[in-house]
Amino acid sequence: MLLRPELKSLFEQSHIGSMRLKNRFVRSATWENMTTEDGHMTDKLYAIYDELAKGEVGLIITGYANIVQEEQPNPGMMGIYDDSFINEYIKLTDLVHDSDARIVMQLAYGGTKTTHNVGERVIFAPSEVPERGTKTLGKAMTKEEIDYIIDAFAKAAWRAKEAGFDGVEIHGAHTYLINQFLSPYYNRREDEYGGSLKNRMRFLLEIYAKMRQVVGDDFPIMVKLTASDFFEGGLTFDETRVICKNLEAVGVDAIELSGNIHGKADTLVGEEFDEHKIQEEGYFLDFGKVVSEEINVPVITVGGLSDIETLEEIASSTKIEYFAIARPLLAEPHLVKRWKEGDRSPVICERCSKCRTRRGNFCVVHNKRREQ
Repeated sequence: MLLRPELKSLFEQSHIGSMRLKNRFVRSATWENMTTEDGHMTDKLYAIYDELAKGEVGLIITGYANIVQEEQPNPGMMGIYDDSFINEYIKLTDLVHDSDARIVMQLAYGGTKTTHNVGERVIFAPSEVPERGTKTLGKAMTKEEIDYIIDAFAKAAWRAKEAGFDGVEIHGAHTYLINQFLSPYYNRREDEYGGSLKNRMRFLLEIYAKMRQVVGDDFPIMVKLTASDFFEGGLTFDETRVICKNLEAVGVDAIELSGNIHGKADTLVGEEFDEHKIQEEGYFLDFGKVVSEEINVPVITVGGLSDIETLEEIASSTKIEYFAIARPLLAEPHLVKRWKEGDRSPVICERCSKCRTRRGNFCVVHNKRREQ
C-alpha cells in the first residue's frame, strides 16, 4: 500500500525532490512569444516572470525552451541551446528567487508539431508520419541523430542548473518529439526504439539517464506526459501508466499529466477516453487521480483549473499534490496572492483563448498593458 500524508492545505510547504515549494500552485509552461528572434530574454519577459513570482505562485515552469539552435517550433520561444543564455537566465532566476518562488525550465524538441519555417530546416521525427494537426512531415531519425538529441537535452539541463534554475521539466507530451516516440501511431520504427512499449519509451529514459548523469542526483528532473493520445491507434492511458511507473523506478522527481487535445479540451468536456472522462474543472483530473494512486512520485494536474474551492476539494480527497494553471494567470498574475489573502471571487479569465496574439501571448481582455 502506498503511504503518503493527506494534503491539508494548498498553501502548505512541500518538496519536489530537493526543491522546497511554499504552496501547491504551479504556473504551467506557457509560450509567451516575447523573446528575441534567437530566443534571448527581453525586458518584457523579465517583467512577466517577476510579476508572477510576486503574485505568490509557488513554482513557475517556463515556456518551452529549444535545446538545439536549428530547431525552433515556434517564434519568440526561449532558448537554451548554448552557453550564451546562462548569464541572462541567472538574472531571471534571481528575480524569481527574490520573491521566494521557484522556477523550473521546460526543455523540448518540438519536432513535427510545428508550422514555423517548415521547409527551411530539417525536422526530426521517429518515423515519416505527418503530425495529425499540422500535417508536417519529419525525417526519421538515425541512431546518430537520436544520440545527438539525447546529448542536447543533457547539455541544456546542465546550462539550466548553472543558471540557477531549481530544476528542469522534460516535455514528453502534446505530440512533440518524445511523445511521438512513445506513441505507436507516430513511432513505426523496427529498431530498438520502436515496436514494444519498452522500446518506445527507451528514448525518454535515455534522455533522463543522460541528464541525471550530467546534473547529479539532487537536481530535480520532472517529466510532462500526455495521459492519452485520445485517438484510435495512439498512445493509451494504460501505456502511460506503465511509463509513469518506469519513470518512478529511475528516480524522476515529479510527473505532470496533460493530454493531446490542445485548444479543444473545453469542447470535449464530459466525453470519455480510455474509460475516463474529460472534466470541466481539471480536464485530465481523472487520469491524474489514477496515476497518483499507483506511484509515489508527486503528480501535477493541469488543464482547465480555476476554482479555488474545487482545488481544495481535490487536494484533500486525492493524492494529486500540485495544481498547474496557465490562462487564469495571464489575466491575473496575482491570482494566487488574492486567494491566499481570502478573496475567493471567481477568476476573471473567460477562457476565450484570445491570449495568443502577434504581439506575444497575453490576456487581451484584462491585461492590456502587455500590448505596450
